[in-house]
Amino acid sequence: MADYQTWLPDLKQLGITVIAASVDSPEDACKSVESHKLAFPVAHSLDYQDISRRTGAFIEHERKILQATGFLLKPDLIVHVATYSTGPIGRLTPNDVSSIVRLNLAKTTAPQGEKIC
Repeated sequence: MADYQTWLPDLKQLGITVIAASVDSPEDACKSVESHKLAFPVAHSLDYQDISRRTGAFIEHERKILQATGFLLKPDLIVHVATYSTGPIGRLTPNDVSSIVRLNLAKTTAPQGEKIC
């Protein structure tokens, strides 16, 4: 989440809204927000089994948590990109999000007949 905070000004400039969600308690979520100085919403107290059923997120049963799952939504709230991690690697990074959005913006603003490589 700290990476997203660092990139937040750039993401906002692209019209991107960042929202995080967690199975953490309100107290633990607040600690994360404070320690990383997060300026975007962080939902907490999510039911890990319910969220897994709804999104396909992988569960770590021993700790009753979800592995990182990231979504980039289109303006109409349709999923454009989704990443599902099964462990400590494999995240949708803010650089990924920025690159994807920039590419899509370039495609939609390019003059007709002009190719975007």
